[in-house]
Amino acid sequence: MIKYLEGVVVNSDQIRRTQIAFDESSGLIVEVGDALVAKAQVDYYYEDDDLVFPGFIDIHVHAREDMTGEDNYKEDFTSAGLSAVNGGVTAFMDMPNNKFPPTEEKGYYAKTSLATKSSVPVFLYAGIGSQTGPFHFPVPYKVYMTKSVGDLFINDDEWEEVLSRYAGCLISFHCEDGQILRKNVDQPTHLKRRPPEAEIKAIESAITLIKKFNIDANICHVSTKEGLRKIIEARKENLKITCEVTPQHLYFCNEKLSSFEKKFLQMNPPIRSREDQEGVLEFFLNGEVDFLATDHAPHTLMEKLSGISGLTGLDTYGVFVTWLIKNCHMDVRKLVKTTSENPGIFIGKFLKNLQKLSSPYKKLGEGIGFVRQGYAASFTVLNMTNKTKMTKSEIKSKTNWSPFESKTFPGNVKNTFVMGKLLK
Repeated sequence: MIKYLEGVVVNSDQIRRTQIAFDESSGLIVEVGDALVAKAQVDYYYEDDDLVFPGFIDIHVHAREDMTGEDNYKEDFTSAGLSAVNGGVTAFMDMPNNKFPPTEEKGYYAKTSLATKSSVPVFLYAGIGSQTGPFHFPVPYKVYMTKSVGDLFINDDEWEEVLSRYAGCLISFHCEDGQILRKNVDQPTHLKRRPPEAEIKAIESAITLIKKFNIDANICHVSTKEGLRKIIEARKENLKITCEVTPQHLYFCNEKLSSFEKKFLQMNPPIRSREDQEGVLEFFLNGEVDFLATDHAPHTLMEKLSGISGLTGLDTYGVFVTWLIKNCHMDVRKLVKTTSENPGIFIGKFLKNLQKLSSPYKKLGEGIGFVRQGYAASFTVLNMTNKTKMTKSEIKSKTNWSPFESKTFPGNVKNTFVMGKLLK
């Protein structure tokens, strides 16, 4: 059945009131245009204080579930999907640092089957380890340049040998330098144990490898302004390199955290200084960062209090976007590139191949992240006037906590459509 939506639709080239016709059964957009039907025939009508985005896509999530099921008590694909819909996220990419990491094709297929339990499409990264090699079909890979959380990482002296096998592949890098971390292991705080220099040095090393092996690269969760500056400079050499930042690194700074918050908000890389937080935010507002990605990494409250790194973020993705718009006055045409369009392009690099391998992906038509004919009918509708105070009752993640708990945001996620279905 064809449904019609009308509202102020946000694209990177324009913001305008328009109508979208989509097929509920196929989950795809049929037509986009002005006055496709009379207002009385519109199924979903939104006033001017609502903004209709192409569905938000989070390219950095740890849903925790794998074939062992050992971490399902933290999160699984079902609960991560509910959390995503709650935050206006209509698709996400899942990281491979599991107990049973998908570093070979059989494990990748098995985890893909598990991911179908999610109420939103899930795309998997394959992991890179010391003895691994690329698949016979294109997928995105994740490499940890030192130990973070989990056992999937590469030693300092192995980077070049391992990455030479992945020449020309699509790889996301967790950039922290192991030598610098080991040198600072006895420092009194998490921030000092993982100083800015560790990220900056690792980004420099990654850029060298990216250039040498023609890697199509993404730098994860950049937390330092100098790290971002180096990435931007590298782009001038025509390197294929994108980068992401998290809401946590844009919002929080170490100087404003209480001693309890410094422990509870621990993540890798850490919440940085005010100088870095403001510098990274400025780069983001100027449109020089490619992705807003949460690094959603759920742990239980007891684990957090014991000092484990990782923060949740799917539930708060949409309300955080309202903060960027209202409090930071970000141009929504730049913002939609980071939340929807650039992630859609990123996934498009391997989507067609996945559609040949697995039937769930065939339902995505031409792709996601854009309001275009033939694309997935996934939309995130933000109301910009109804404030949201984050409480436990607002959280769908299995962990039932958020780094933004008690914070008030200027708007809310009014509706989330996923492939033609209204799920919130």
